[in-house]
Amino acid sequence: MSMELDVFVGNTTIMDMEVYQLWLDGLTVSDAVKVRMDEGALLEYEANAEVLTSDTMDQFRTFQMCERLLHSPTKLGSQLLYQIPAQNQRILIERYYEFDSVFAREVLGKKLSKGTKKDLDDISCKTAITLKSCRRQFDNFKRVFKVVEELKGPLVENIQRHFLLSDTLARDYAAIVFFANSRFETGKRKLQYLSFQDFAFCAGQLISYWTIGAVDSMVEDMDVDLEKEFLHELKDLKVLVNDKDMMDQHKMYDGCKHNLSRALINLASKLTHTKDVRDLFIDLVEKFIEPCRYDRWTVAEITLFLTHYTNAAHCLGTFRHQMIWDRYMGVIKSCILQMYHE
Repeated sequence: MSMELDVFVGNTTIMDMEVYQLWLDGLTVSDAVKVRMDEGALLEYEANAEVLTSDTMDQFRTFQMCERLLHSPTKLGSQLLYQIPAQNQRILIERYYEFDSVFAREVLGKKLSKGTKKDLDDISCKTAITLKSCRRQFDNFKRVFKVVEELKGPLVENIQRHFLLSDTLARDYAAIVFFANSRFETGKRKLQYLSFQDFAFCAGQLISYWTIGAVDSMVEDMDVDLEKEFLHELKDLKVLVNDKDMMDQHKMYDGCKHNLSRALINLASKLTHTKDVRDLFIDLVEKFIEPCRYDRWTVAEITLFLTHYTNAAHCLGTFRHQMIWDRYMGVIKSCILQMYHE
C-alpha cells in the first residue's frame, strides 16, 4: 500500500497555539490527544490517531525545550535556536505567565516559599487545576517576585520590562508581589467571599497612594513597601474621634448601630503596627462592611456616606491634617466599595 506525503523544509518553528494551551494546562500527551480528537482534529487535518499523537508529542517536546527561554522572556527574541515570529513570541510569553484567578486567590498573601509549594497538591484538588499547571503558576509568581522586589522604579513598569507582559497582566503580578511582600491576611473565613480581582484592585490603590513610590519615584522597594512615615502620621487623625462636628455628620444615618466614624479613625491610628497592617482587610470587613451589610446598606448609600464623611473634615477650620486625611480616606473608600458585595 503506497502513501504520498507532501514534505517541505523551513527554519520557522511551527507551534500550534491550541496545543500550547493544552500543554500549559498540564495535560499529558494522551489526554491532549483525546481533547484534540473530541474537538474534531482528525477530520480537520484528515489524519489518523497515530499521526495526531505524533504531532502532539512533537509539539509538547518543542514547548518543553522553549520553556527555559520563557523563564527569561527578554532572551527569547535574541536567541537563534528557535526561529519564532515576533507575534508568536508575544503570545507564548503572555500565555505562559497567565494564571487562574482561583489559583492566585489561594496563594495570595502567602510567602512564596517551599512551604507554600508543598500545599499545591491540596490547592490542585480544591481548584480542579492540574498539579503541573499549579506548579508553573506558582514558580512564575516566585520568579517575578525575586526579580523585581528590590528594583528601583515603578513596579508595573519593572515587570513589563523584564517579563514583556501586557499592562493588565503586569498589574495583576504587581498585586501578587505586593501581597507576598506585605503578607496581608487574606485567608480568614470572613474574607473568602472576596475574589483575586477584589484584592488586586485594592493592591493597586495601596501601591498608588500609600507606598514609598507614591512620593518618591526612584527608590528601592518603592511600590512594595508601605511608606512608614505616612503610616506614623495617620496617628494624628485620632483627634477626629473627639471632634463633635465630625461626629454630628453621622446623625442622619440612624440605621447604623455601630460608630463607623470611630472605627475608620481607630483603624488608621493602628497602622503603625505590622500586625494591624496585615489585618487591614479583615478589619475593614469586621468593623465597617459587616455593620453596613447588617443594616442592608446599598453601595450607593455607602458611597454617599463615605463621600460626605471625607468631605466633612474639610469644613473643620482647626483640622491641620487634610492631606493625610485625603490620602487615607481615598484608598479606604475605594477599597470598601470594591469589597462591599450586596
